[in-house]
Formats: sequence, C-alpha cells, structure tokens
Amino acid sequence: MPLLTRIRGPRDLDRLSPEQLDQLAAEIRTFLVDAVSKTGGHLGPNLGVVELTIALHRVFESPRDRVLWDTGHQSYVHKLLTGRQDFSRLKMKGGLSGYPARAESDHDVIENSHASTVLGWADGLAKANEVLGKDDHVVAVIGDGALTGGMAWEALNNIAAAKDRPLVIVVNDNERSYAPTIGGLANHLATLRTTDGYERFLAKGKDLLERTPVVGKPLYETLHGAKKGLKDFIAPQGMFEDLGLKYVGPIDGHDIEALESALQRAKRFGGPVIVHCLTEKGRGYQPALADEADRFHAVGKIHPDTGLPVSTSGLDWTSVFGEEMVELGKEREDIVAITAAMLQPVGLDKFAKAFPERVYDVGIAEQHAAVSAAGLATGGVHPVFAVYATFLNRAFDQVLMDVALHKCGVTFVLDRAGVTGTDGASHNGMWDMSILQVVPGLRIAAPRDADQVRAQLREAVAVEDAPTVVRFSKGAVGPAVQAVGRVGGMDVLREPSSSGARPDVLLVSVGALAPMCLEIADLLDAQGISTTVVDPRWVKPVDEAMAPLAEKHRVVVTVEDNSRVGGVGSAISQALRDAGVDVPLRDFGIPPRFLDHASRGEVMTEIGLTAPDIARQVTGLVSKLDGRFEESRAAAEPVRD
Repeated sequence: MPLLTRIRGPRDLDRLSPEQLDQLAAEIRTFLVDAVSKTGGHLGPNLGVVELTIALHRVFESPRDRVLWDTGHQSYVHKLLTGRQDFSRLKMKGGLSGYPARAESDHDVIENSHASTVLGWADGLAKANEVLGKDDHVVAVIGDGALTGGMAWEALNNIAAAKDRPLVIVVNDNERSYAPTIGGLANHLATLRTTDGYERFLAKGKDLLERTPVVGKPLYETLHGAKKGLKDFIAPQGMFEDLGLKYVGPIDGHDIEALESALQRAKRFGGPVIVHCLTEKGRGYQPALADEADRFHAVGKIHPDTGLPVSTSGLDWTSVFGEEMVELGKEREDIVAITAAMLQPVGLDKFAKAFPERVYDVGIAEQHAAVSAAGLATGGVHPVFAVYATFLNRAFDQVLMDVALHKCGVTFVLDRAGVTGTDGASHNGMWDMSILQVVPGLRIAAPRDADQVRAQLREAVAVEDAPTVVRFSKGAVGPAVQAVGRVGGMDVLREPSSSGARPDVLLVSVGALAPMCLEIADLLDAQGISTTVVDPRWVKPVDEAMAPLAEKHRVVVTVEDNSRVGGVGSAISQALRDAGVDVPLRDFGIPPRFLDHASRGEVMTEIGLTAPDIARQVTGLVSKLDGRFEESRAAAEPVRD
C-alpha cells in the first residue's frame, strides 16, 4: 500500500521512519507528475518543495501553527499532506484550486496568490498572537524570487523590530521565480549558497584550538564572540543579521533530517528567524530540469514521460504581441522593454534575444517597474512594460502619480485581461479598465484580434506625452474580425440589416468579445431588432463620435470583459449624459465579486456573459421600449365618443 494513501493529515507523518519519509517524497513526486500532466498546473515549483513541506508539517502543528505560502503555486504538496489527494479536477470547476483556498481546508490561510505578500501577513499574525497571549507559531515560506518584491522588505523591516516576537521565515531558494532570479539580492543569496558558513568554519577549528595549551580556548571564544565580522568574511549573511534577524543556513532543502533540525532550532528561538533552504525547481523530473526557461513552472496537459504538450493551440495573443515587439525593435532603437520577472510568460523572450541590451527584468516589483519606466521615458526612450492585467493593480499609484502626472510616454501591455478562469479570483484581469478610467490623460486600447494587437500597439508607442495601455486576453486568438466601416476612430463591425428606420440597438463591443457581439446581433436580427455593432478600439477616452452615433439609435448596449463597476459601459454612459444624449444604456460585464476557478467558458456562462443571455435581455429591453411607445401614442390620441 503506497505511503501517500495513508496520509490523511500532517500528524500521520509523525509515525514514519527516515526511510519511509524518503519513500513518501518519491511517491509524491510520482503523483505530481502523473496528476498535473493530466490537468495542467504548477509542476516545477511543487517538485522542488517536497521534502521542505514534509519537514514543515512534521515540526509545526498546522492549522494551530499558521504555515503561510507566498504566491501559493507551490502548495500542492501541502494539499496532499493535509488530506486533499483528489487532483483529478485540479483548477477545474468543482475541483481543487491551484492555490491555497480557505474553502478547501483550515490549513490554508492566504489565497490571494500575488507574490511578496506573505511576510506582511506573517507580521500581522505574529502581532495578533502577541496581543492575545497565544504561543502558536507563524511560519512564512517565501521564494527567493518573491524577495525581489519591495513589500517583502517593508515587512522584514517591521518583523525585525520585535526581537522577541516568534516568527519563522523560510526562504525557499531555488534561484528562480519563473525564470532565474535577478538583481542584488539574487547575487547575495548566491554568495551564501556557494560559501562555507561561519558555524561550519568554527566547528572545524574548535577541536584544534581546544587542544592548543593555554591560548586555545580563549582564542576560540574570541573568534566566536567576533562572529559578525567573521561571518561577513566567510559567509556574508550579515544583510539579514543587520536587520536583527537570526539566520540559519544555508540548508539542503532536500535533506529532511537537516531541514527538521534547522526548523526545530528556529521554532525554539523565540524571535524572528530566517531559515535559508536551497531547493531545486523541477527536482526528480528530467523534462523539467532540462527546461532552462522556467523548469516547467506552469504547464498545460503534457505527456508525463516526455513533458511534451498533448496538443497545441493556435496563435495566442501573447505571441502576437511578442512578435510585433521584435518588429518595432528593429524599426525604433528607442523602444525598450520591461518585465517583472516574467519575461517568457508575457512574450518578451524573443525581443530579449534580439535586443538583450534593451530589456530590463526588475524582479517581482511592479511598482518599481512603473516608476523606472517613467524615468526611462523622461530620459528619452519609450518603455513598454508588459505585465499580467491583475498585477498592474499593484502599481496603480505609480501609474497615476509618476507616469501620468508627468505625462510620460510609457506603454503598458496587459496580458491575461478579462476572465482568465482556471487560476481563480486573484488572476482574473477584471479590474484594469475600471481602475485606469480615473487616470487623467491615460489612453486604453482593447484590440479585438491579432491584426488589431499589431496596429494598436504601434499606435500606443507613437504616443510620447501620455501613458498608453494595450490589453488583451489569455489563450488562442480567433480569426480576424473585419470592419465594414469607420465612424470617428471607431470601427463599424456590422450595420443594421434594414435601412431607413431608426436602428434599435447600438452594440458597443470591447476587445476580444467582438465575435460574441456579432453573434448577439445575429440573434437580435432574428427577433426583428436592428443592430449596429461598433468596436471603439480605444475605449479611453470615449470617442467623440460615440454620442452622435448613440443618438441615432433607440438603445445603447455595451459588452466588456471587465467589471461593470466603473468600466467602459460606465464611461460611455457618462459621456452620453455630458453630451445631453438621453438614450437608455444597458451595460454587460463582470459582476463585482470574486470568481471561483473554472474554465473561461464556464465562468462566462455563470455570470451571464454569453450571446444568448445578453440577446435575451436586450430583446426584453427593446420590448419594453416598444410598450412604452405604444402607451405614449395611445395617451396622445384624442378620446372619441
């Protein structure tokens, strides 16, 4: 009987011998490769933390002791050890989340899955324990990649201020976030990895010195007392100790006995401790280890033996952007690119290969990226900062006060905009068009197809006196949607089937939802409702031609894959009011709630953002208008005897 099937909770680990623990680690890796290859998910990070997770759950008593995972994509092993071993629907509707989820288990604490937040959480929980007189432990697991984020260091500064407040920080150092970790911190951790530590040096010399007559023991004690200077000379870990944090390590992150010993010492210390663990992303799975790009950080469905994709989809939005960036780079020497530790996921790898001196990976530091972009623009170049839409939320103040206020020509390219689905609430890019509406001077483009990604990216980088945004969806890009005309700066995608009479509906299609909006128009036409479909292309500012066009229709309908609150529909409604156009408007978008993980199609169906749902509601709206018209006409007719 496999050991893994006998683990129903962390305390089941206590009965296992060292040999059984090694066997369990091997079983977990086999399970992960088999399960994740069928569903897709974060494979490489979890293969790297198997022994570390086992050790954590043997030393600490979750859920009484809070074990916190930064980002959380490496929590699959944690799920397995806390009674969740059905991975058959991982990241699917009704199945396990790809991140910690409070609804799944009391062992899960943080589920926002945005990096560099765990130390702030840990600081707050440790303070709460102190206030309430609890002796529970707080353990924060953070990767070396997440330590490139400024929030992590803000938290460390506060954690170190209370030298007697227990808190264990486990640095999972695999030299990577997605790709290899970069920057000064990475260099410092590399030094710690490759030098013998102070304690080891003293251990080797202790016997010799103690055997030396008269001066041996005093000399050893002197060396031990001078540990700060000696430590910086032998293993420069002083950066952490200068903050007031006890440092333990580096520890082999795949040696369960060594890990348990280090964690037990940290647990007994009674103050903030950093335990520095060296792990190998993708450990035990050769296809992952051979993947230099990101060690199978996240995979789709793959063949477990080869690691090759089971199927390939068509051209995707990210690739279209990446290829056009290379073309722009050839044409303009002033184009530079910025990524926040996600060079390949946001499509900048080809640009980096072609123009390595014009790419800046700032680590997981979106705030710094935005401010640095303002500096680059002020210095005379045009930066393109490519980032997931959900992660730009973290840099709003910098977009507002550093980029927009200073009228800097910076282009933000937002990947994974709209409903992304399987990664859950924190990864849907559903807030950007609402948040950015309030930024003066900023312009937002929402391309509907690959041709428009190319065209609107070029339009965006041509703007040198204001920030521009180009946002697009996740996954495969559909066929081109041709325009049949142009009104102002807007593309007309469909004209009413009948001419002469006032058209019923002006349907405003935003971005990738153009095919859906054309389907809605077909359904309305079948009901005798005439419809004009337009794509604004640039949704901020609202095109000046929008109000006159709306006035020619009986009702305006907007459809967007963004929150309805403060989104494009709201902006158009305000523009119509400002222009004195009194036409009813109905906006369709994402409701203001956090969406559970499921496929994009399932989420869109759940929230009613489908062609049949929208067509049915618009039909009802037009019917009401017809009823009002009949009532008003009847009221105006004279009463006959």
